[in-house]
Amino acid sequence: MTVTPHLSLDQWRALIAVVEAGGYAQAAEALFKSQSAVTYAVQKIETVLGVKAFEIHGRKAVLTPTGHMLYRRALALVAEAGDLEQAARKLSAGWEAEIGLAAEVLFPPDLLLEALARFGAEAPRTRIEVIESVLGGTAEALLGGQADVAVTPHIPPGFLGTPLLDMPLLAVASPDHPLHQLGRELGEKDLRPWRHLQVRATGSVRDRRSTTVEVEQRWTFGSMAMSIAAACAGHGFAWYPEAHILRELGDGRLKPLPLGGAELRRVTLYLVIADPDCAGPGVRRLAEILTEVATGASG
Repeated sequence: MTVTPHLSLDQWRALIAVVEAGGYAQAAEALFKSQSAVTYAVQKIETVLGVKAFEIHGRKAVLTPTGHMLYRRALALVAEAGDLEQAARKLSAGWEAEIGLAAEVLFPPDLLLEALARFGAEAPRTRIEVIESVLGGTAEALLGGQADVAVTPHIPPGFLGTPLLDMPLLAVASPDHPLHQLGRELGEKDLRPWRHLQVRATGSVRDRRSTTVEVEQRWTFGSMAMSIAAACAGHGFAWYPEAHILRELGDGRLKPLPLGGAELRRVTLYLVIADPDCAGPGVRRLAEILTEVATGASG
């Protein structure tokens, strides 16, 4: 059975304002209402629910324990109503003016550009903010609201994701690197004395456990391209997405390390829509195109 609310959002907003402004008079000023209107709204909540939300200490309204609970729930209720209104406005206005896309650097650049080109042809007036992320950066973009859509190897808590692409990572080094001069299958101990090249995580919190191998030397770069250039110049070894180094493998500047099968790793990339319920037509269409492009590549 559906229960019809007896209290309005304006009444809950009045309670929030009294808490945050520190009193009825201050809340009335913040809401551009009379003090009597704010007082009546809070009293209505107390009467309907049969509780006491505030106690007056001097000239200040102080929350009771029950009032603390009401305040927390009121914040969530008003925020949810605001999200609903925003989503409705987006849908009524047509395609979004701007979409944030966080794309893990593992995602092949040619596939990303193909998806953007297709979307741009359909929605030329929608701006795309591409956030190139590494490791924790994608999760932060989702959690911080910068990304409406994300391609990520890790689905952050509170979000849902669908498998998008299975990415092979290949351990490589320059053919002139000393590891290739050993002339035999390599093990983990063979790698330790040599420099490992990697790309810096874009998240504000760096997880040192995210390193792929324990070594005595490591260079960390801000971009995949710079790391690959260092590997081609013989400065170290690394695991790279195979799609990113096809040219270097083809012309012999990089060569797979003979690790007895361990040279090949696989990472699954997932497609995440930040808020599926409130996603506009542009976000949904961009997600569809990314899926189609990835399916075509894996097929």
